[in-house]
Amino acid sequence: MDKQTEFVLRTIEERDIRFIRLWFTDVLGTLKSVAVAPAELEGALAEGIGFDGSAIQGLARVSEADMLVRPDPATFQVLPWRGETKGIARLFCDILSPDGSPALADPRHVLKRTLARAADLGYTFYTHPEVEFYLFQSPHEPGGPPPEPIDRYGYFDNVPHSVAHDMRRATISMLEAMGISVEFSHHEGGPGQQEIDLRYADALTTADNIMTFRLVVKEMALEHGVVASFMPKPFPDHPGSGMHTHLSLFEGDGNAFFEPGAPYQLSKVARAFMAGLLRHGPEISAVTNQWVNSYKRIEGGGEAPAWVCWGHNNRSAMVRVPMYKPHKSGSTRLELRTLDAACNPYLALAVILAAGLQGIEQGYELPPGAEDDVWSLTPAERKAMGMTPLPGSLGQAVDVMESSELVAETLGEQLFDYLLRNKRAEWDQYRQQVTQFELDRYLPLL
Repeated sequence: MDKQTEFVLRTIEERDIRFIRLWFTDVLGTLKSVAVAPAELEGALAEGIGFDGSAIQGLARVSEADMLVRPDPATFQVLPWRGETKGIARLFCDILSPDGSPALADPRHVLKRTLARAADLGYTFYTHPEVEFYLFQSPHEPGGPPPEPIDRYGYFDNVPHSVAHDMRRATISMLEAMGISVEFSHHEGGPGQQEIDLRYADALTTADNIMTFRLVVKEMALEHGVVASFMPKPFPDHPGSGMHTHLSLFEGDGNAFFEPGAPYQLSKVARAFMAGLLRHGPEISAVTNQWVNSYKRIEGGGEAPAWVCWGHNNRSAMVRVPMYKPHKSGSTRLELRTLDAACNPYLALAVILAAGLQGIEQGYELPPGAEDDVWSLTPAERKAMGMTPLPGSLGQAVDVMESSELVAETLGEQLFDYLLRNKRAEWDQYRQQVTQFELDRYLPLL
């Protein structure tokens, strides 16, 4: 028995943990959970627990239904909001085939496989997400009135005795009690919109943290009598919720993106990585922005990027190079601004890393940067600068992804095929809807 497993079993006994929740995600990034009693955990850690994989989105065909979940002891945490005594703990799991091999359609394995490819090249992938979400007065009922935000405040507003302030503070306390460090939190630009930034971590830890974060936010919102949502664009006239994510590669203790004296202190590796993000940005969009509603945010203007370009400290660009901090080489990084807060973080980080590594391995050249507000440019000006648009709808994104060798290789055949079929079905269902806009505009006129 290894030390991590010993620590988990000893902690469960010492803290009188009565239930252990085993967490994993389906292909769409929905958190799944099965609870086991403490007496069953040692066997689960050694051999896994069987379940019907065909009942989980995209995981297995009916003919391959028998699957195993095996907890990763490195992810053990007590869930603090359940109380100090007789509590509940959680572990993230890897999904295995009956013979013990990794399940090819396990999103966590897809990311681990891509990280292993980076490790073979000598790199460790670090990420830092800025997660945005809205708080509403009550749950939205299908066919009901528009959602009502909890306040009408805006960016960085300091509102005393507000539900949002108390809810963010409670969320941060819960996260830090679970070992998830938070860097910043504040009110965002939309009414009721919040942002909480998680501290830098390796990409696998980041993905696990995002899944935990989304659950903690929803739990804390309910405890404060409100409802949280990571929907990308709940309001047509207010900012969408994204997850701007800072990226860097390290070689040992050194930042592979840093080169003193280079433009913006960006190394050749950083520039090639960014070129990979730009070249493959359209084809990974159906993963980083996987919902019909995602493209309402992308096409909505403001700080949401709709064009393939990069810029130094330019918040309208798809990739931003944040301002360099003198004497802090570790701070040199890229910021990808396309991601939704509602993406599957395992798959999103996997395709982002794969695109960047492709740029490094193939020696992609970085095009000139855009220093103007991209949204203020005319279509002719954007075209003259060599910019191409990101997909404007889920349908376009799926069409582009379908011909992508990079995405197919990164996700694997089974997961890639399922995601294509699932997203096409979502797009087809959306296209069949008759919207309120159409009724209001055309019914009286036609």
